[in-house]
Amino acid sequence: MIAFLDTLSQWMIPMTVLLIVVWAAVKGVPMYESFVTGAKEGFGVAVMIIPYLVAMLFVIKVFLASGIFADMKYGIGVAMEWAGLGTHTDSLDLMPLAFTRPLTGSGARAMLVELFQTHGPDGFLGNTATILMGSSETTFYILAIYYGSVQIKKIRHTLAACLLADLVGIVIALFIGYLVFGGR
Repeated sequence: MIAFLDTLSQWMIPMTVLLIVVWAAVKGVPMYESFVTGAKEGFGVAVMIIPYLVAMLFVIKVFLASGIFADMKYGIGVAMEWAGLGTHTDSLDLMPLAFTRPLTGSGARAMLVELFQTHGPDGFLGNTATILMGSSETTFYILAIYYGSVQIKKIRHTLAACLLADLVGIVIALFIGYLVFGGR
């Protein structure tokens, strides 16, 4: 069964492309011209969003280089201690990942891999970090790309709503991690 599924998965994309080509031929769609038109539009959008990407990457690098995540981790540890929750080092080890995830997907993946190398992928931290990655989004990247591509300048409540959704996702990931995988 596994061999069959591996073979099937290898052929899915080529067969999907072939299905699209055959369907377009049946419908009489000029495939090559349509493809070139779409590629031109995609290139135009890519050129249009480059300034937004550069600005976002600059802000991400400033945040990462400033050491603000270490200070935030320390502050959260103090707040947890003050609230009587103790300093759950497992949760605090996940905080840099939680802070980075809304900024950059590749930076968050790098932190996830580092966490796997340090603590292993199958323990509480590895499993909870994986849940955290799946339950949050690269909010600033998405806003920069999508809003930048359609020239939206005023985002109103979008950023606050997205960051709130990220926070809820992170809290629920921690809760599920502790519930399912335990923790110290």
